[in-house]
Amino acid sequence: MQKSNRSDNTMKYKLLYTGLILFVYLLGRGIPLYGIDTAAYANESVNAETLLMQTISGDLYRFSVFALGISPYMLSSLFVQIFVSLKKADAKAKISPKKINHLSLFLTFVLATVQAFMRTESLKFAEAGNLLILTKAVVVLEMVTGVMVILWLSGRNKKYGIGGQTTLIFVNILDGIRVSASRHTPGELVIPLLLSAVMMFVMILMENTEKRIPVQRISIHNIYADKNYLAIKMNPIGVMPVMFSTACFMLPQFIVLLLALLFPEHSGILWWQQNMVLSRPLGAVVYILVLYALTIVFSMVFIGPGDLTEQFLKSGDSILNLHAGRDTKRYLSREVFRISFFSATVMGICLGAPLALQMRGGIDSTLVMLPSSFMMLSGIFCNLYQEFIVIRNFDAYRPFI
Repeated sequence: MQKSNRSDNTMKYKLLYTGLILFVYLLGRGIPLYGIDTAAYANESVNAETLLMQTISGDLYRFSVFALGISPYMLSSLFVQIFVSLKKADAKAKISPKKINHLSLFLTFVLATVQAFMRTESLKFAEAGNLLILTKAVVVLEMVTGVMVILWLSGRNKKYGIGGQTTLIFVNILDGIRVSASRHTPGELVIPLLLSAVMMFVMILMENTEKRIPVQRISIHNIYADKNYLAIKMNPIGVMPVMFSTACFMLPQFIVLLLALLFPEHSGILWWQQNMVLSRPLGAVVYILVLYALTIVFSMVFIGPGDLTEQFLKSGDSILNLHAGRDTKRYLSREVFRISFFSATVMGICLGAPLALQMRGGIDSTLVMLPSSFMMLSGIFCNLYQEFIVIRNFDAYRPFI
């Protein structure tokens, strides 16, 4: 009887566990790094760059122990997924999930260490002189530890809570929207909110629209034989490319920053450093191109036309009016590319329109990320809603005895 009651309250237990995870996460976001001059950030300006980074770091000014957020893990998992996808099917089958996880964690540690070192160069410390070197070393250790704690929290939330690491991103986005809206009058919010409403509608429509490819199943010989299909969403990977593009956009920025530290007098590097921001055309174009690349790459990796073709060959099923094998793989690759390119174009327009308006003076820089934040929020909400439905249906089951 006790086991049955616990099963009936799965939703309650998961919500309580996620609430506990969020409490710890928000608590960590409020703990400043050692030796930071927090008073120096009191009048710090907020721009599109700051709000974009908040999506994956959570900390608005990035001086807390969770300053790096999940960006190192996002980058490392992207590199590992691409590395695994490039291997042949036999070699891929030999790579265990445990090995992939260990490789991702190692790469996360390396990236977190590099990002932490680079981040210390732009932080404002209360210490000076020889003591500053020791303070920076402690800060690097704190930031790397913060990344590992966030990974542990998101892992526990994925196993026992709701939403996994997307729940943390969901909270970051909500906080970013609050900060953006609180600094402006209702009149200044009209255009950004109208754009946000349009983007939310487009995102929800794409999340719930799919292309159905007719499939012939050899095991079905009844009236349902003509109703089998392979479904591919018009937004194949959801808002994942948008979130990952934020992390990937940091890579060229860090490279330019590193070069600027090594060659401070180089005029060409200085020009790249000044223009590799979202308020300049170069930064906006690079950001959109990264979004295109990630949307197509993620679609090819996670949908896997080659893997689907192998499954068809093993099961004997086939796409209607297509030969199994090479023809099927070509057709699926072409369709996945077309759908992912269309998805990237729609999201690119949604993200690029506010950036273009900002450059023309139509939107304030602190509001430019508001529409894209609502777009990501709606995409994540669709996924969380589907998870809620699954858990609710699980709770609805009753034991026979």
